[in-house]
Amino acid sequence: MPPTVAVVGGGISGLAACYYLARAPHPPKVLLLEASARLGGWLQSTRTTDGTVFEHGPRGIRPGGVVGTDTLHMVSELGLEGDILPVPGDHPASRNRFLYVGGALHKLPSGLGGLLWPVPPFSRALLWSGVRDLLAPAGTEPDEPIHAFAQRRFGREVADIAVDSLCRGVFAGDCRALSVRSCFPALFRAERRRRSVLLGLALGSRKERGAESGLSRRARAERWSQWSLRGGMESLAQALAASLRPRGIELRCHAPLRRLRRHHDGRWQLTLADGTVTADHVISALPAAALAEVLPDEAEPLARELRHIPAVSVAVVNLQYQGVTLPVTGFGHLVPSSEDASLLGIVYDSVAFPQHDGTGAASVRLTVMLGGAWFRQSFGDPAAASPALLLQRAQAAVRDQLGLEPAPTHSIVRVHQACIPQYTLGHWQRTERISRFLAEQQLPLSLIGASYAGVSVNDCIASARAAVGRLMGQPC
Repeated sequence: MPPTVAVVGGGISGLAACYYLARAPHPPKVLLLEASARLGGWLQSTRTTDGTVFEHGPRGIRPGGVVGTDTLHMVSELGLEGDILPVPGDHPASRNRFLYVGGALHKLPSGLGGLLWPVPPFSRALLWSGVRDLLAPAGTEPDEPIHAFAQRRFGREVADIAVDSLCRGVFAGDCRALSVRSCFPALFRAERRRRSVLLGLALGSRKERGAESGLSRRARAERWSQWSLRGGMESLAQALAASLRPRGIELRCHAPLRRLRRHHDGRWQLTLADGTVTADHVISALPAAALAEVLPDEAEPLARELRHIPAVSVAVVNLQYQGVTLPVTGFGHLVPSSEDASLLGIVYDSVAFPQHDGTGAASVRLTVMLGGAWFRQSFGDPAAASPALLLQRAQAAVRDQLGLEPAPTHSIVRVHQACIPQYTLGHWQRTERISRFLAEQQLPLSLIGASYAGVSVNDCIASARAAVGRLMGQPC
């Protein structure tokens, strides 16, 4: 009898773990347990009858690096190549990104002019920030808040405006609390390696490549900045699920895990709402705090570490307008916390992916992101936040910042509670202690997903691939 692996959590991490387990030379028996009614986690897309697609979670995936190449290889194996919607390097959504500062939109500097002359919202040419980085001594602390790191290397203005906005866009988080070592490891390593972030990045180690496919070669040739799928990002999760069922993997929704216990023979007993199942190994794709709630008492040291990995809530407001024109063309704009703490930014969905606009009258689709680390102070308890208030706030932002006066013809409000983990100062030590506890106790338990080593879709897939490789004793 092959061993049984229970994968807990049916988001992209859990589905990817099942995908790699199914492809092992001697695959185990695999059971996926998902608490909700659907698979896919934060990959959520709404498709209307006229073909319009609204994304409520991630709206695009970057193709770069080993992780990006491996994800594209997975897409190829799933037969989704024909559904890819790429954003090439010369596209406005690749070239143009904006900041909303001082009540106005400002294009982020690009090219030589942005380096040599002051470009609003910056009061000095960015060349001087580069010079500062080249001359500043290397840091000596084992970890540092992102804001402090950026200020030390590039100056206060870059930290307050550009880096603050970036952290709100990527993590919906506060750069004064987040860890540079865990959130931007490439920048941390670059400084340690060459004393300068810019030199370290320019002279960095030779780039590795993942499993090459025709798709990844095309992405490199066309310099894609990101890609999506014709049916929306949720179709990636649906394709994964459809590929797993014929391979004998059992996918169970409405199956929340209540408790994990070890049998005297070392196997796990998983208590569900409607009974129990037994497994030789558990792969947890649950958020850290959710896993902490179901661990046995003897794993309290592990639960304690997991509880110290917080997550923030984000309100995602999709808006569709008819008969309007955006004042600028690009990917979207971010808003620094000093400008408006409650508003993270606005994505111009129709620019990057006009294929998702549907077959009806010409429209403009936008997504307004609200809250994050500032959710409670701005809107109160995420579980009780008023959709009407969030919609009103989003419409006001679009009116004030983009000049779109009419009411939207379509709107969807979703509040994603605790959706983005926050890698606060010392996160790397927490993850090291977690790994050490699992090894010392010889627990047949693997932890994957956004809580530990990267919040992007690529990172989640990569964490699943690595965990399955370790479990099966060979790379996937």
